[in-house]
Amino acid sequence: MNAQILTIGDELLIGQIINTNQAFIARRLNAIGVDIAGMSTAGDTQGAVLGALRTARDSADVTIVTGGLGPTHDDITRTALCTFFHTDLVPDGDVRRHIAAIMKKRNFPWTAAAEDQSLVPRSAHVFPNPLGTAPGLRFEEGGKFMFVLPGVPYEMEAMIDGSVIPFLSPRSGPNVIRHRTLLTTGIAESFLSAQIGNLDQILRGGATLAFLPSPAGVRLRITVHGRSAEEADGIVHGIESGIRARVSRYIYGTDDEDLETVLGRMLAERNLTIAVAESCTGGLIAHRLTNVSGSSMYVERGVVTYSDASKSDLLSVPADFIRAHGAVSREVACSMADGIRRAARTDIGLSTTGIAGPLGGTPDKPVGTVWIGIADREGTLALRFNFGEGRTRVKERASQAAMELVRRRLLNLE
Repeated sequence: MNAQILTIGDELLIGQIINTNQAFIARRLNAIGVDIAGMSTAGDTQGAVLGALRTARDSADVTIVTGGLGPTHDDITRTALCTFFHTDLVPDGDVRRHIAAIMKKRNFPWTAAAEDQSLVPRSAHVFPNPLGTAPGLRFEEGGKFMFVLPGVPYEMEAMIDGSVIPFLSPRSGPNVIRHRTLLTTGIAESFLSAQIGNLDQILRGGATLAFLPSPAGVRLRITVHGRSAEEADGIVHGIESGIRARVSRYIYGTDDEDLETVLGRMLAERNLTIAVAESCTGGLIAHRLTNVSGSSMYVERGVVTYSDASKSDLLSVPADFIRAHGAVSREVACSMADGIRRAARTDIGLSTTGIAGPLGGTPDKPVGTVWIGIADREGTLALRFNFGEGRTRVKERASQAAMELVRRRLLNLE
């Protein structure tokens, strides 16, 4: 079984609202073995909606439509559905009572718009909206199904989980889809691909491997289709093992994990503490580390020493180091890491100093140059990176690389 996802609304087309509905629906359908044949978005005109409905219906077994079911003039989905399925709108007593109960609870008077929302297409099967007034609609024609839901995300999500998935799950057939994402950092996509090597030696059973780069690193998404959960899970495990045998040093987590969570878990398990001194990253590392619940167990402090004077005042970086080598240098990064470790009396001191740009670069130290320092009981070192251009991107990449340096240090990786 496959599906098309159609979202309706001008606000989506102009980028005013990020389309999170498509991602949510796709994940839920994939989980019950439904392939996603395509996604589309239509504007708030009758012609656009009718054309999109026709294309979606003709190319998939199931169509999921969201948006345009509200009470305002631009909510035209019901009218378009009546034209599409050659039907008309009729009152529905259950829907009217549901809307009336919600309006009474909210102390709203009954309105013409509320009366209009109690009308549903005659040929539709109605299913409840537990969190709002617009009901869900299901059409069946020629062995195909079309579900129409409101576009409000929390209403749509409740209806997908409460009505759509229970209806489709027993009808979706024996196909099982499994995704597994391996999260890597510290290696470019092309080098990662080269190290993994010939995919024919790893993939089996029609599985695929996608390389998905981002500022944080490259995600490796394994997709498997199986006749049972056991078969699909076994194929995923075999492929994952093959990939890990080649590039395990770069893999820090799986699926929805982030590096700060993984690193925090490692620090807590080892009963280690960390303090951070940041210049070019402006507190981003400390922000990410403390986003994790329970981080007070291992994060002692973070300081932003942006100026040269602050590096000397707060971290005891010798002014001579800065004059001789520049604030963006191995010597200063090491001194910052040592300084914050001593001041905080932690197991680990971490530092960043660099040129985020777009100004400040030189031939020897172009924009994107960042030194990351780390100090622990084994000693102190600093590594030089160049994270390219784009101020925000440089900061994001530097924060990721700094935490990855700590992770590899803890694992005794080079």
